[in-house]
Amino acid sequence: MDNYQKDIDERANLALSNKFELLLFRLGTEHAGGDSGLFGINVFKLREIVPMPAITRAAGMHSPLLGMANIRGQLIPVIDLPAVAGCTPETGLNLLLITEYARTTQAFAVEAVDDIVRLDWSQVHPAESGGTGHNVTSIACLENNVMAMVLDVEQILHDVIPAVHDITPQDLSATRYNIKPGALAIVAEDSKVARSMLEQGLATMNIPARLFTTGLEAWNHINQLASEAKEEGMPILEKIGLVLTDIEMPEMDGFTLTRQLKSDPVLRQIPVVIHSSLSGSANEDHVRKTGADGYVAKFEIKQLSKVIHHVLENVPADAL
Repeated sequence: MDNYQKDIDERANLALSNKFELLLFRLGTEHAGGDSGLFGINVFKLREIVPMPAITRAAGMHSPLLGMANIRGQLIPVIDLPAVAGCTPETGLNLLLITEYARTTQAFAVEAVDDIVRLDWSQVHPAESGGTGHNVTSIACLENNVMAMVLDVEQILHDVIPAVHDITPQDLSATRYNIKPGALAIVAEDSKVARSMLEQGLATMNIPARLFTTGLEAWNHINQLASEAKEEGMPILEKIGLVLTDIEMPEMDGFTLTRQLKSDPVLRQIPVVIHSSLSGSANEDHVRKTGADGYVAKFEIKQLSKVIHHVLENVPADAL
């Protein structure tokens, strides 16, 4: 138990220094190129790895949903990850990666696990401009020019096991948010499906937003707006009313973005809300250490509205 807690603490410290651990795994031969691709997933989202158990397939289930697995009394949906990625396993589906995302548990069937590597988020780059496909969120650059594709698990889950995330005006628009007219919400989120939901949600809240795919892009734009505010002699909160950030992002993660904001004598006035699929008390502890003003697990849009309302109401009057 002491070693287990030590592992958790070490990973927590990594998350507070723009570093993380990536589990590398293989799915088989890619249909298009004939190569055996290398893929990755953040170890923080991984609960355990188990040998492939018996799968129970219910009526009406279709690929890539394989069925349900009983893992120590818990029934968990199993997704055929090679089918999602367009690969054919050479030796079969041999392992399950049991993961936890946004308060849900699911298993991904894979062919083989390679290694766990420790990386800086600066070694991970957005994949949207690289033509890597619908389900890849970023590319990790490893040693010896090896690259691993980091899958957009939120997009995969949205496609395979869609949940109800509809947002209607009557849900949110009655709430008034204490944000200056003309001020923006700066959003940092690398997942396409999460960005779409946040864009829709903030629009329904009548909060204008500008969205970015990495923490570094958001940080650069925040500094640009801060320079404009200084030149115009106006408070920063008349330019930026809120920063809403994911944790896991290429180039700069949400913890680092938050710490940089909160360590700056001017930018620290901006309320910061972290919106992440890394749910649980351990991650909420990390949020408190970075100085973020609020934390919401994906995709609880009504809870997000409440948290945004709360943090904006608590902005000191002399900062506005």
